[in-house]
Amino acid sequence: MIESAAAVAEEYADLERQLADPAVHADPKALRRLNKRYAALAPTVAAYRAWTAARDDLAAARELADEDAAFAEEIPALEETVSATEDKLRKLLLPRDEDDDRDVILEVKAGAGGAESALFAADLVRMYLRYAEHSGWRAEITDGTESDLGGYTDVRLTIRAKGQPEPGQAPWAKLKYEGGVHRVQRVPVTESQGRIHTSAAGVMVMPDLDEGDDDEIVFGPNDLKIDVYRSSGPGGQSVNTTDSAVRITHLPTGLVVSCQNEKSQLQNKEAALRVLKARLRQIAQEEREAEASAARRSQVRTVDRSERIRTYNFPENRIADHRTGYKAHNLDAVLDGDLGAVIQSAIDADDAARMAAVAEGSRTS
Repeated sequence: MIESAAAVAEEYADLERQLADPAVHADPKALRRLNKRYAALAPTVAAYRAWTAARDDLAAARELADEDAAFAEEIPALEETVSATEDKLRKLLLPRDEDDDRDVILEVKAGAGGAESALFAADLVRMYLRYAEHSGWRAEITDGTESDLGGYTDVRLTIRAKGQPEPGQAPWAKLKYEGGVHRVQRVPVTESQGRIHTSAAGVMVMPDLDEGDDDEIVFGPNDLKIDVYRSSGPGGQSVNTTDSAVRITHLPTGLVVSCQNEKSQLQNKEAALRVLKARLRQIAQEEREAEASAARRSQVRTVDRSERIRTYNFPENRIADHRTGYKAHNLDAVLDGDLGAVIQSAIDADDAARMAAVAEGSRTS
């Protein structure tokens, strides 16, 4: 695996030469693609150079140890440095998710639990909005259906990075682990006896497509049914007097996407098409991976309380992730956007699983 680092360094050097070519700067799309790839490779190349330097220092110390005892004393520390830099390099050489530098479309849907589930969905929305704020991202609610008590039966967010984030710091790289069923245990506001209830809300996360990246999604002349209607608020009341809201049905799959939060019908149509293309792309990708028996994370599409990834226990102020074993008694902070440790536990578990898979592949090859 380490041997492939040299190839990465060669590609990095080639990208440097291309980016120095004035002709490349005349093509904004090509320039953006090269810059993204260059930024993605930078940490791996830095780690490769650090490992190479540490390895050379260790070799030199061993060679001079017989002549100077000071060099012999340095060997244990240098061996630790080589080991640490090699571990970091191996981790960076793991196959990357090609979508890791993308923004996300995140949807929350109330499930089992009725009105309480809708209120919990609103809590999750606030949590993600606050986490985006802490991360320096831009986040907004692009569509949603409110419940009578102020929750959401379903809601969609777009979360976008500002500028070009560092590798591994874009919204998708962090939030892709949030897909699944989230379970809450608490006394609902509608409970008069003070009993703890359990309800659930489902979260689905999709990578948002850049302009031009959705060219692979092509609609036939009879694939889409487009309806327009007036935007509505809680209880179905109309919030404007024009038919600006848009509902698009993809007839071949039955997927339905609506958008009503933009100011014009055209803007709502463009936003709905963007979401529809993201969903279709994800479905196609999952089908390809299923055919190849690829063991990638699965996002729960139903909101069944038994298919949970995380539990939010209010009486104990406890957050527990059932995939990684992470537990902490700071639920209030997590719901205020302090999701870093929870998400990092998923990242660490994913990295460990991929490292194990690579090691197993090396043993069997």
